[in-house]
Amino acid sequence: MIRTILTDARWEVIAPHCLGRECDPGRAGPDPMLFVEAVLWIARTVCPWRDLQAEFGGFSPVFKRFRRWVKADVFYRMFTALAEDVDFEYAMIHSQ
Repeated sequence: MIRTILTDARWEVIAPHCLGRECDPGRAGPDPMLFVEAVLWIARTVCPWRDLQAEFGGFSPVFKRFRRWVKADVFYRMFTALAEDVDFEYAMIHSQ
């Protein structure tokens, strides 16, 4: 079982920026929310793509989709949309 971190509220903010939505022309990728969770899993664990858990799908198609989204600035648009309503849930302060 995979641990997911995207809440429904955050997904509603970033979903309009995904490539391959049903309203877009062309082929749509399977389950964009699961794909974003896979990218977040890679970022959290700092694992190589080849170690991506099987629940997310094969590492090669997931990585290829990741590269398409990077080239299309999808993640930039997602982060910009999320930054409009910052909640500092994961903010940490370190002092000595």
